[in-house]
Amino acid sequence: MEPGKDVGKREAAIGNDMKLSAQEEYGLRCLLRVASAGEGESLTIPEIGRAEALSIAYVAKLMRILRQRKFVKSVRGQTGGYTLARSPENISVGEVLAALGGRLFEPGFCDQFSGLKGLCTHSVDCSIRSLWRAVQTAVDSVLAGITLRDLLQTESDMNIRLQSAVRTSTR
Repeated sequence: MEPGKDVGKREAAIGNDMKLSAQEEYGLRCLLRVASAGEGESLTIPEIGRAEALSIAYVAKLMRILRQRKFVKSVRGQTGGYTLARSPENISVGEVLAALGGRLFEPGFCDQFSGLKGLCTHSVDCSIRSLWRAVQTAVDSVLAGITLRDLLQTESDMNIRLQSAVRTSTR
């Protein structure tokens, strides 16, 4: 990665940029790493950090969030570490990303962009707000239909799965 590049920014397949926070990207990767260990197998924070090329401190922060949100459970002792709290087919990517960073369009979003006034000049009739709601609904639909089990597939299998999910969500 080039120095100074935003680690939360990834180039989408169609050539446009998509923004995800580093916490969302790396948190999902850590959770997927735990899922890939297999049922009943646990991974320690240093093992996850080595596998994902992340610092132990950062992995610890991410795993704490994932544990608090009940995606993983921690096991103490010599054979301890982190395991999934639920089966991978019961954990949607949408709920994981919401726990790690929130949604693209939150109800109070427009309040943050009121310009020089306390209230947005478009607060009564805003076509842009309608657009953001529609985008959020489409994103929610796709992400709710994708589980950790799906992400355990190969990239080509995932591409096929996503093409189907996107077609379904736009109907």
